[in-house]
Amino acid sequence: MRDLFLVNLAGSDRPGVTAAFMDALADHGINVLDIGQAVIHDRLNLGMLIEIPDAAESGAVMKELLFLGHGHELKVEFTPVAADDYETWVGAQGRPRYIVTLLGRKLSAANLGHVASVVSRHGLNIDTISRLSGRHSLRDANPGRRACIEFAIRGVADDPEQLRHDLLALTRDDEVDVAFQADDLYRRNRRLIVFDMDSTLIRCEVIDELARAAGVGEQVASITDAAMRGELGFDDSFRRRLALLAGLGEEVLEKIARGLPITEGADRLIANLRRMGYKIGILSGGFTYFAEHLKARFGVDCVSANPLDIVDGRLTGRVVGDIVNGAKKAELLREMAAQLGIDMRQTIAVGDGANDLPMLAIAGLGVAFHAKPVVRANARHSISTLGLDSILYLLGVRDREVVE
Repeated sequence: MRDLFLVNLAGSDRPGVTAAFMDALADHGINVLDIGQAVIHDRLNLGMLIEIPDAAESGAVMKELLFLGHGHELKVEFTPVAADDYETWVGAQGRPRYIVTLLGRKLSAANLGHVASVVSRHGLNIDTISRLSGRHSLRDANPGRRACIEFAIRGVADDPEQLRHDLLALTRDDEVDVAFQADDLYRRNRRLIVFDMDSTLIRCEVIDELARAAGVGEQVASITDAAMRGELGFDDSFRRRLALLAGLGEEVLEKIARGLPITEGADRLIANLRRMGYKIGILSGGFTYFAEHLKARFGVDCVSANPLDIVDGRLTGRVVGDIVNGAKKAELLREMAAQLGIDMRQTIAVGDGANDLPMLAIAGLGVAFHAKPVVRANARHSISTLGLDSILYLLGVRDREVVE
């Protein structure tokens, strides 16, 4: 006859506590069926589901654990578990698991409570809550601070898309981002990431910068805005904007390339993804001239963009070859993955415009980054509060694991 107990320990953490309790259990031949431990601000919380093979020994085991807890200034609680309840718990393994990632400059109890309420409303349970971001001083102003909490949730959602929708709806009222992903092998094993360039890797639209230098800024900007909102076909807008740049000198391109404003977190993200063995690409509806500059700066593996036609040191305003539009970006992403032998579920795509939606839709993780409303509404994941390096949180990477 065996006895099952859930044992909970709580109190001040110190080296050797877990070892002492495990040694005591081992002396009685106890089996540990489940275990979880967390330390928050030097406070230990340890839970164990134990099997005492000989029920006659239960009293002696509990007495020894209570004595040991007293010696370590720990509160020890025992909850008996019925054999049938244990078997029900065993039978529940294999239920779907998800990861909800909550991001922002600062996270409040209200932010966490809103996430927990949505999860509860859909009948799922929160298994663990973990902080992925580093610690921040309350004394020092830090406008670039990052805060991230990860929820591991479990259960069968009647409508996963409605659950996703309800979680993303929180971002309308709270100054946070929320990502919802299946907790599967592919989430933990991404291998390829591709970026849009303009307003994603860099904080500008290069064609607008060229247009200002050519004195046609307002005309080009209006066409760009319409295209990014999805109100104008990308190919048509591209031809119309490029034609307005005819006659611009090549020296202007070099000057703009040297001063491209890099997006917050881009260096940190790419450096760490390279360290993790990722292949990295730029798929841009902009110009190869500038994408190649970023390729050299970041150490990117490959680039696909639109070449500029330059004759006698000046832009002709003519299109060369196929335009890298939304459909082409998706096609190129598939080709890159196939050439590298990478499953599409292991890919990440990041962009901000309507022409990025096709590649965001087919990537294993598609992220709309500081995107236009139409793009945020149609993308599965969106980041609008933090820099590009916050994508590391969506991969489960903690700040302490990152090389700065």
